Amino acid sequence: MQHRRVTKHSALALAAATLALSLSPLAASAQSAAKDLGLVKQGAETRARAHVEAFRGLSWNGPEQSYTVRDTHIDPDGTEHVRMDRKFKGLRVIGGDLIVSSDARGTLRAMQHTLSRAPEVETKPTVPSLRAVKHAVRANEGSSLLGTPELVVYARQDLPRLAWDVLVVGDEADGTPFERHVIVDAHTGQQLDSWNDIHTAAANGTGKTLYSGNVPLTTNSRTTGGFELKDPTRGNTYTLNMSNRTSGGGIVTDADNTWGNNATSDSASAAADAQYGTAVTWDYFKNVHGRSGIRNDGVGAYNRVHYGRSYANAFWSDSCFCMTYGDGDGRSLRPLVSLDVAGHEMTHGVTSRTAGLIYSGESGGLNEATSDIFGTMVEFHAASGTDVGDYLIGEKVMISRAYLRNMVKPSADGSSADCWYSGVGNLDVHLSSGVANHFYFLLAEGTQSSYGASPTCRSTDTRVATGSDALNGIGRAKAAAIWYRALTTKMTSNTNFAAARRATVAAAEELYGIGSTESTAVARAWTAVNVN
Repeated sequence: MQHRRVTKHSALALAAATLALSLSPLAASAQSAAKDLGLVKQGAETRARAHVEAFRGLSWNGPEQSYTVRDTHIDPDGTEHVRMDRKFKGLRVIGGDLIVSSDARGTLRAMQHTLSRAPEVETKPTVPSLRAVKHAVRANEGSSLLGTPELVVYARQDLPRLAWDVLVVGDEADGTPFERHVIVDAHTGQQLDSWNDIHTAAANGTGKTLYSGNVPLTTNSRTTGGFELKDPTRGNTYTLNMSNRTSGGGIVTDADNTWGNNATSDSASAAADAQYGTAVTWDYFKNVHGRSGIRNDGVGAYNRVHYGRSYANAFWSDSCFCMTYGDGDGRSLRPLVSLDVAGHEMTHGVTSRTAGLIYSGESGGLNEATSDIFGTMVEFHAASGTDVGDYLIGEKVMISRAYLRNMVKPSADGSSADCWYSGVGNLDVHLSSGVANHFYFLLAEGTQSSYGASPTCRSTDTRVATGSDALNGIGRAKAAAIWYRALTTKMTSNTNFAAARRATVAAAEELYGIGSTESTAVARAWTAVNVN
């Protein structure tokens, strides 16, 4: 037998050969598919840029504008949807994003945006950034500047303006942190807009899980022994115990892989709820809509539980890419880790990675409604015997009230709007969301269902619907498919209720056909909430 000495170089070659042999045909096929998809997306983006240039009247493109691709979605039939962020002379255009849709042959089908004119402004400010910062800090008590003010083109209104985007951070009175964009006119010093990047569950006042019974959890074995609340099968999403602090925290661990005791006496109970909610939300978006994680990149977000002391809220933060849950105040709210709240918060992340609906005015109401819609769909998807699906938001976490919001009749909470009316965009986004929530319920279930009666809006109605028209629903699955397609391929950052009507009608036509029962039902449901 001949013996051959294995040198360092031959060992490396052997390792490479072994690795190559270890790649199964399935793995090789997956690599090839990923490469092919990358080339398809690259081609779609090239075609989209060419369409923006060729159809300037549709895109409001100009010679001093540039574009960055935020997301590319390819339909099974080859239709391409490329979402792009716009710049003018190197300045970000707030409200200038657009979606370019082309068929499988690359022919332009549609261009979605909310601009009414080209975003051309004088780019030399007369108001210095320091003045804009002083205004933003004064307008938000206890705040401080985060980062450097950014000179932008503000195009959410009819006339684009040069403005400063000042990001200030601080804490609300209830302990919720805020990351607020304050938009200040760079020529007059006037505040044009503001919105918060922290998207809350809007509570008022106030595993062996707390709300879903005993549920299966996929966890991670630790090399040092025991287990950690981390799911390798869902993008390594994990849960931290904040131990009633607002910073720091450590991953939740356990010795026997049994988490909690169905009561608040074990801190792991709420952690199990949060982790389970994350898993069900991941599964819903992946199995129903083909979306792999919030960013559609297979990477999981994470949870923070037991945040603050008696903190009575929950929120999504883009900056940490995480969900945060308080334990409630014990008087009006229990720990805010129910299924629909988890689905609601994670959906804020999906919205930020797709339409990017700005969190103020009518787009803010649509942002909140999107989270209520998919938070509800996550609850139905879980098919839990202890947290049965319904159209109430946060019903499990409430003590002093029956729910946070009611999609059947939003005005039943005494504050939310059933109907669109001039000025509805001036309401808090959690209240104006009622218009789209009401629309969605009517589309899915109709005016009469086992969930209760949902009155339509008369033309003179404002907050409270008083109509008696009869509508039939098309079912939750179709309604959700239409909303998701509109969100991911039609809506942009400044979409209002009227534009949402156009987007959902177009989505229904693409999914079910022009003149279909479904597209007709979408139009009728919007009319039933006074959006025409």
